[in-house]
Amino acid sequence: MITGVVGILIGTDNLQRLSAFYRDTLGLTPHSVKPHIVSFAWESMRLSIVPHSEVKGQSADPHRIMVNLGVADIHAAHAALVAKGIPFIRKPGQEKWGGWIATFSDPDGNLLQLMQLTP
Repeated sequence: MITGVVGILIGTDNLQRLSAFYRDTLGLTPHSVKPHIVSFAWESMRLSIVPHSEVKGQSADPHRIMVNLGVADIHAAHAALVAKGIPFIRKPGQEKWGGWIATFSDPDGNLLQLMQLTP
């Protein structure tokens, strides 16, 4: 049986541009950098950027999958990314279940969400 999610792959036609966004703009620290993959890690979880021959340009259906990035203070994280020029599709807002979400996209048009869980 499935015991959890161990990784997410994001395909791109521009590995350098997309990995630089995740590294430099979002401030994620690469776990592994190789010519055909850049991975970021949190314990056993991996978020990897990979070139893919079937991926060209912007995401055709960006709402299909959204990557939720955990933050301790969504308002501070939102302000820091806005200061770096990141436009948000949705500013921080509290969900009915209590947590907070703010939505933006990466350079390929993939939707990302900052997510602050409630204790």
